[in-house]
Amino acid sequence: MCPEVDNQITGKFKIAIALTAVTLLAEVIGGFWTNSLALLSDAAHVFLDLFALILSLTAVKLASLPVSDRHTFGFHRSEVFASFINGLTVFLMALGILYEAWGRFADPQEVKSLPMLVIAVIGLAMNLLAAKALHSHSHDDLNVKSAFLHVVGDAAASVGVIAGGVIMYYTGWYQLDALISVGIGLLILAGAGRGLRDSVHILMEGTPRGLELSEVATAIRGIDGVGDVHHLNIWTVCSHILSLSVHVDIDSGNEDRRVLILHGIEHVLAERFHITHTTIQMECAGCQDTSIIKELNHKPRVACVHEH
Repeated sequence: MCPEVDNQITGKFKIAIALTAVTLLAEVIGGFWTNSLALLSDAAHVFLDLFALILSLTAVKLASLPVSDRHTFGFHRSEVFASFINGLTVFLMALGILYEAWGRFADPQEVKSLPMLVIAVIGLAMNLLAAKALHSHSHDDLNVKSAFLHVVGDAAASVGVIAGGVIMYYTGWYQLDALISVGIGLLILAGAGRGLRDSVHILMEGTPRGLELSEVATAIRGIDGVGDVHHLNIWTVCSHILSLSVHVDIDSGNEDRRVLILHGIEHVLAERFHITHTTIQMECAGCQDTSIIKELNHKPRVACVHEH
């Protein structure tokens, strides 16, 4: 990505973060003031998405940090740790919202529906402005697209709170506040659950979701000059960087075409599977172990004991 476009995206993220932070502050204060659990629930949802925006901006910044001899992958993986911690925090927050909503079903509490309605409208306006800021780059950058969808989700939740405020203002049906809170709480649980699932999968070095190991192996075998592949590993460094290591057997008579074969493999991996960080070991005499996945030996290191 060229520096000019990178700076544009960074600027858009900062605008979206500022607008979302204003929404969060307004809904937290307004939720306590109006006694609206629905507003506080939406504030928790906004908090989840504010963190996602900050994480996306951080990912852009981390990508510019240099690698070192102690951190050969740089600091990209910190994004995954942050996502795990955030997902766990918001998951617990959502459980608290559902617990409070259960209590309010049994004992409905009066809500200042008109101020609640005004604050929800302000939140919707902030969400729409944030979405507008991100929209221009949402089609050509996966990071921006993800953040854009988060903001749109916030806007949809705000519409639900607004509808509830209007109904409560005219009917006085305050149990609706708890009902809206349950809906938003379940939405938060789903989002936090996905975040926890994906971050744990990455931390466990799992094969990237949506990617089949067999398809990658078949694609490599399809390169002219490749005999077979084995010891194939694919993992995720962070949400936008995939890594691969593999042993590739070269057909006899193609030893002098090693560079061309290597470039062909790298091109297919990048174009078809978006795998750009590769370690490819090319072999002319096959390995004794030709299994696609290599079994790892989990043996503790035993220190040498010297007799005196």
